[in-house]
Amino acid sequence: MDPRNILFGSLMTLLAGCSLAPFYQRPAMPTATSYPGVNGAAAQANQGSDQLGWRDFFTDTRLRELIAQALENNRDLRIAMQRVSEARGLYGIQRADRLPDISAAATATRARVPAALSPTGRAVTANQFEATLNLSAWELDFWGRVRNLTTAALESYLATEEARSAVVISLIAQVATTYLFERELDERIDIARQTLTTRDDSSRIAKRRYEVGYASKLDAAQADALLNQARADLASLLSQRDQNYNALTLLVGIPVVTPENRPLSQIERDFVRVLAVGLPSDLLLNRPDIRAAEHRLKAANANIGAARAAFLPRIMLTGNLGTASIDLSLLFGGGSSLWSFSPSLTLPLFDGGRNRANLDVAKARSNLAVADYERTIQGAFREVADALAGRRWLTEQVIAQQATLAAQTERARLAGLRYQNGAAPYLEVLDAERDRFAAEQALVQVRRALLSSMVNLYAALGGGAVHTAQ
Repeated sequence: MDPRNILFGSLMTLLAGCSLAPFYQRPAMPTATSYPGVNGAAAQANQGSDQLGWRDFFTDTRLRELIAQALENNRDLRIAMQRVSEARGLYGIQRADRLPDISAAATATRARVPAALSPTGRAVTANQFEATLNLSAWELDFWGRVRNLTTAALESYLATEEARSAVVISLIAQVATTYLFERELDERIDIARQTLTTRDDSSRIAKRRYEVGYASKLDAAQADALLNQARADLASLLSQRDQNYNALTLLVGIPVVTPENRPLSQIERDFVRVLAVGLPSDLLLNRPDIRAAEHRLKAANANIGAARAAFLPRIMLTGNLGTASIDLSLLFGGGSSLWSFSPSLTLPLFDGGRNRANLDVAKARSNLAVADYERTIQGAFREVADALAGRRWLTEQVIAQQATLAAQTERARLAGLRYQNGAAPYLEVLDAERDRFAAEQALVQVRRALLSSMVNLYAALGGGAVHTAQ
């Protein structure tokens, strides 16, 4: 074999594998190596969110039904899925540039040349038939320009796919949080109705005591004011429940069948599974928004390579191969073959700084992608830390609020006895009853907030991203 052919082939192989994109290296994590208040042993004590699908994490049957309906009908998720399809198509379009564009063509031409223009001095009518295979301006990608553009398109597509997974996790968390708020409102409405019944009885008693002269008119007016306040509170809670139902319907995407009244106290026990927090480095693999940011960073890195290649020569191949004849019956006969081959070399000499500006833009976008990637990691770290803080301190807050309710209940009982024995004005009873009602409402709100913090922790840790289709 001719050594020159070997050298030429080796050179072509080397050039074909050439890429001017910077070497990609994942940026260092811009966060602490562990979450506040979590040691390494506790981080790995239980099953992680990446291994736990939402059907396993949530134990409430009604909530599972709502999540399944939302994943099937939510319009935001449908939009995200169509964006994935769009990105996949754009990647396919860009990938096609790496292969030659070959087309087949068949033409027939009949032309007449007048006598005045004919070399023979006579009018001539001629036919021409052609059948060809055409190669249209295929670029030999010596410097990796097309390959880097294809890589950028692929990474953009993968980023869009990860964004869809992030929408799924967000949707699951929103449905769960809205469902918890509905259960909270059910319990608070029950408390408000019971309070309304009690205050209605108290108002009737106060009015009767006033009528028979055992109490002042002020006591009756205060009891009536307390009754009307309970009615207003109940109306406000009913309004919030209707609005929350509308929000849940929008998330699910179809009309939601209103279940029977299920107070929070009926679902809060074992509502979710306990999770291992893991380490912040786990977020790089478990959080789809972080993976999407890294894909965008890789795409920006590849675009730098494409921008650098624009400074170097571009070799384009154009040609065709076929057959031609003046008679259709002789189109594929001997001696009718035709071909043409037109390689071209383009070297940019002066473009007014366009290529340099394109390279500057690519580098700036790469720097932006790095900052976006680091910001996404920091945001994820904060979400996990906030959820952990909520889980820790809301647990203590529930205990404190339970003690507060017990104290307010005893205070209301003693205030009632003092009033009945004439040792205290009715205003003392009024204040005690109002504070007890507020303590009851606050306890339900804190218990719901504690459950919501667990849902938020599940989503912040990645929310079983590998199980989102379950």
